[in-house]
Amino acid sequence: MEYALLQAVFLPLLLSPVAYILGKRAGVNVTTWFTFGVLAYCAVLVVMVALEGTYEERYPWTSLFGEFGLLMDGLAAPFAIMIYVISAVLALYSKPYMVHKFREMYEESRGRAGGSGGAGQSTEMVSSGGMDEYVNRQSGTYFALFLVFAMGMLGTILSTNLIEFYIFFEVMLIPAFFLVAFWGDGPRRKIALMFFFWTHVGAVVLLLGFLSIGLSVGSFDFADIQESVIPPDIAFLAAVAIAIGLGVKLAAFMFHIWLPWVHGAAPTPISALLSPVMIGIGAYGIFRLIIEFLPLQYGELAIWFHVWGLVTMIYGGAMALMQDDLKRLLAYSSISQMGYLLFGIGTYSTLGLAGAEMMYVTHALGKGLLFMTAGVLIVQAGTRSISKLGGLAGKMPITAVCAVIGALTIMGIPPTSGFMGEWIIFYGALETAIEEGSTLRMVTFGLGLVATALTMSYMLWMLKRVFFGKTPIGLAKVKEASWYMTAPMMVLAGFTIVLGIYPDIFLEGIIPYMEGVLGA
Repeated sequence: MEYALLQAVFLPLLLSPVAYILGKRAGVNVTTWFTFGVLAYCAVLVVMVALEGTYEERYPWTSLFGEFGLLMDGLAAPFAIMIYVISAVLALYSKPYMVHKFREMYEESRGRAGGSGGAGQSTEMVSSGGMDEYVNRQSGTYFALFLVFAMGMLGTILSTNLIEFYIFFEVMLIPAFFLVAFWGDGPRRKIALMFFFWTHVGAVVLLLGFLSIGLSVGSFDFADIQESVIPPDIAFLAAVAIAIGLGVKLAAFMFHIWLPWVHGAAPTPISALLSPVMIGIGAYGIFRLIIEFLPLQYGELAIWFHVWGLVTMIYGGAMALMQDDLKRLLAYSSISQMGYLLFGIGTYSTLGLAGAEMMYVTHALGKGLLFMTAGVLIVQAGTRSISKLGGLAGKMPITAVCAVIGALTIMGIPPTSGFMGEWIIFYGALETAIEEGSTLRMVTFGLGLVATALTMSYMLWMLKRVFFGKTPIGLAKVKEASWYMTAPMMVLAGFTIVLGIYPDIFLEGIIPYMEGVLGA
């Protein structure tokens, strides 16, 4: 197990140039399987380390910031496993979707070059080779960025130092920006810039909180911070700065503006990483940096997290009901689901916190399935407008079943993992409300249940319009997608049901961690 976490974090980064070269020289098939192989190997390493319990690696770094460390514990394990499992299956799923996208872009650029006499990038794209060469070159760049993106997310989760956390937090933004800017839909460069500015500003506010903690303690190392007493006024300001910075990453209400645009524009495999996996890292940051390191400030802010989460749940659900674009509906649904995480964090109870972390896992599985469904519809049906779809369950049975399982997971219906996440959150919320005798907490609990009805409304409405009813004439010949797309969906669908039946796979590690944090 020596160097296992170091390998898991840095192999994707070190091998990203190989993915680029393989794409260019050997073609899209080779680079797809190479990327999948790297991420699958790293996922196995992460799972093996997680099974060991708490495990830490430390390496010399710089006297300015302390040691470079990687920590796997009850909090980090579910996040780390979901990041690499979903990244690995999306590497395979990416192949047909992105080849479809590259070919569309090649045809567009050739049309522009032909129509305008050829100018700038369009001419360069066409003159430098045929479609196959263009697709290979683009796939190499895509998979290289994909590997760096996955590495940035895992590094953030495993960090043991504030500056290390911040570096990885920013590193995952850079490939995500390029993935949206190069291969997104609509005004992709403008949307990528909006994504960059919003999340970078959030990261800078986060850094201010980190600096105030680090400078008052005299160390940026997590272990030193836990053992130190931070002056209450500095600790409170740091907690607020960290909450705002991570609120932007979570796309919580007021800081959510970037998310529907970015998820709507991003290539679908990247939407399926951004929404289910990346934005939830904001919740991990709240667990690690506020609840664990600033417990007194967490006690003061808990009710505000609770209310903020409730408003986010209701707003996201209401906006999702109004959407015709399937990917924008799923984006607003993601805002609503991040509200559930904040709602759970605000319960100030072991079960509420454990439920919030389980919601990250279940959202990753359910929303991953639904974004992958959107990608299948874009490739096979040529549209993501819900009003132009219908009756596709008979023509795409595997996709339809996986979409229904994904929707049931988001709705919190047994036997999916979503039921366990929601049940535990609401149990924790009611427990705290009764213990404190708080009318406000009783009201938020009741309104939280109303938000679940909203979730069911937009999910069932979406499923009915896409997969049932009359099939439009133009979709009469639509058929099931390739195994590259359907097999990864079946893996996630199976995972969410297994986890719904055996939630202790994750809860055995999560609950003792949450008990320890609240007890401390």
